[in-house]
Amino acid sequence: QVQLVESGGRVVQAGASLRLSCVASGITFNTHALGWIRQTSSEKEREFVAVINAAGDTTYYADSVKGRFTISRDITKNTVYLEMNNLKPSDTAVYYCAAEPVRYRIPVTPREYDYWGQGTQVTVSS
Repeated sequence: QVQLVESGGRVVQAGASLRLSCVASGITFNTHALGWIRQTSSEKEREFVAVINAAGDTTYYADSVKGRFTISRDITKNTVYLEMNNLKPSDTAVYYCAAEPVRYRIPVTPREYDYWGQGTQVTVSS
């Protein structure tokens, strides 16, 4: 049974930094791409943020976060991270950790992911 549990979301001021964590169980990191997806409101669609491939040697970011966010993983801890710097009010959203069982493809749209966490709220005040 796959389980993804996010943590680290909170209220911060614009310009601050924050690190989100996602502990995964029931998956093997070297056969799954791991991504972060966000949703600004229930009325809006989920938006791709970042992904790290199964090999752990390639990352890809949405243009809106490129240069500010960094995705990484620690296989020994079964954890994927999203380091967020210079946060903006537009980054306010529920952030979801997601996993997809692919060895070579890098999923960059939310609908490509099979497994999802429950989400963690990040609020950036101006």
